[in-house]
Amino acid sequence: MIEVFVVGVFVLGYLAITLEHPLKIDKLGPALIMMALTWAGIALAMGEVTGWLDFSTNAMVPDFAELGHETKLDILEATLLHHFGEICEILVFLLGAMTIVEIIDQFQGFSTIHKIVKTTSKRKLLWIMAALAFMLSAIIDNLTATIVLITLLRKLIDSRHDRLWFAGLIIIAANAGGAWSPIGDVTTTMLWVGDKVTTSKLIFNLFLPSLICMVVPTVVASYLPAFRGSFKPTGHKEQEGARGMVMLVLGLGMIIFVPIFKTVTHLPPYVGMMFSLAVVSLAAEFFSHQKCRMPSNPTHKAMGRIELPSILFFLGILMTVSALESLGLILDFGQTVRAVVPDTVFILLLGIASAVIDNIPLVAASMGMFDVGTDDGIWHFIAYTAGTGGSMLIIGSAAGVVAMGMERISFGWYLKNISLLALTGYGSGSLTYLALTQLTTGL
Repeated sequence: MIEVFVVGVFVLGYLAITLEHPLKIDKLGPALIMMALTWAGIALAMGEVTGWLDFSTNAMVPDFAELGHETKLDILEATLLHHFGEICEILVFLLGAMTIVEIIDQFQGFSTIHKIVKTTSKRKLLWIMAALAFMLSAIIDNLTATIVLITLLRKLIDSRHDRLWFAGLIIIAANAGGAWSPIGDVTTTMLWVGDKVTTSKLIFNLFLPSLICMVVPTVVASYLPAFRGSFKPTGHKEQEGARGMVMLVLGLGMIIFVPIFKTVTHLPPYVGMMFSLAVVSLAAEFFSHQKCRMPSNPTHKAMGRIELPSILFFLGILMTVSALESLGLILDFGQTVRAVVPDTVFILLLGIASAVIDNIPLVAASMGMFDVGTDDGIWHFIAYTAGTGGSMLIIGSAAGVVAMGMERISFGWYLKNISLLALTGYGSGSLTYLALTQLTTGL
């Protein structure tokens, strides 16, 4: 039975992804193998497939089992092309955003942030870092914001033990900041590109819960011994690159412009992102030809530094989930779960699960479970829980994984010292969202 084969491939492949560190294999391989095997299995057994999800109506195709083999193959090709197109919209969007960030970094634009920090107080620095992570992640995504701020930490604090604590709170704040912005996290971008949420409604409904998710753990942490007293500065003197401030303002401004472009033109977000990339790229080329210390071919170099394995990993995961969705398995599972558990409880559990299982396939699967309109509260709550729930474990988010690598944070240390803080933030933000929903519904 093809359904058993596809589910088996997904379970084994995802297990390999989850255990990538013990197995010492990169998660890219299992993700791409999953994608190829699931769709190949479906194509070879298409004559035996009895049910198929119509992507245009989100309902099963009537009397699919009675259709001829050639007709089924035509439907398969159309479905495959549809899902590939939707996923490529997300990936091209991410490529554009990542390239802009790399161009800013080449001009040392982020070094201007170093000038903001004028304190040696641990408590003050904690709040500065948390605020920066919360706002930056909403603009340049939580992964990039984490990289920028941990790099900044290394230039400020000499003690690695002190940096571990700051890194833990940066992860929480970055994930919280990414949840309320359509460009702050891959999962919110997926919901935005998939027309599940709009920019204005997402920000309106999730800004306060996400802020609470960041503030509560930061308040608690500010009273812990780790954030008392002062830290020993490294003495590093950051030199801002020529045109660094200009490229920082231009790059971040053009990324912020993308949602505005979509709202005005109603075109897919990747079109606006490509326009923004073109503007930043032209400015970078212009500055590079001036008679001052500038990187040559800045756009080419920036694209060479992009994490392409991560882009292909997203492709493998999302295409595999689309195979499960096309067979109607996700729709059936969602209907079964919703018949037993209230939607609110299910979405809360989804957020907790995202600490163990990557939130990208979870959100991709949930998009096929709920047949509700754009800006329904379900989508906003999924954006919040999937975006912030991963903070509870170091392996639960892209921000956590990159911090883990940069500062060699162990799973056990994070679980012992940071996980409870992340849980308090997750719970506080969830309660805030539910209270606001109840309040607005009652008005």
